[in-house]
Amino acid sequence: MKKWTLNQIVTSALLIAIHVVLSRFCSINAWNIKIGFAFVPVFVAAYLYGPLTAGIVGAAGDFLGAVLFPIGPYFPGFTVTCFLSGMLFGVLLHKKQGVARILCATGINQMVLGLIVNSFWISVLYSSPYGPLVLTRVVQSLIMIPVEFLGIGFMTKVLSRYRREAMV
Repeated sequence: MKKWTLNQIVTSALLIAIHVVLSRFCSINAWNIKIGFAFVPVFVAAYLYGPLTAGIVGAAGDFLGAVLFPIGPYFPGFTVTCFLSGMLFGVLLHKKQGVARILCATGINQMVLGLIVNSFWISVLYSSPYGPLVLTRVVQSLIMIPVEFLGIGFMTKVLSRYRREAMV
């Protein structure tokens, strides 16, 4: 296991804070639909440090946001989903980013974790039927796939340029 550097700890803390702000104050929320940019700091952690750090940033951001600025009752299933989302981004996008990898990451993240898993958590939390809930959340996934794809593509260009400039 690689030790964390001070730079990685501070950057991760900053990304967690950004995650909280983006997920709680800069997103559109309805009881079963959420559209926002909280994926950006998780992707940045995945790009810079890999799957485990990205998972921790996602989970810690979700947990702190839920505790400090609750939208509804805290449910640990959503935190697990945020951790898995970070792990997914880290596995697919840490070393190599390309159109196919970004599309695969956003598709799996939105269709599997966002649509199927989070719909299950909502159905458990609110005792609502799973099937109709999934159907209502398809719109969110269809909106978020291109948003995530374009956002991650843009951040990849920015981060790669930043890395090149930092090495000069």
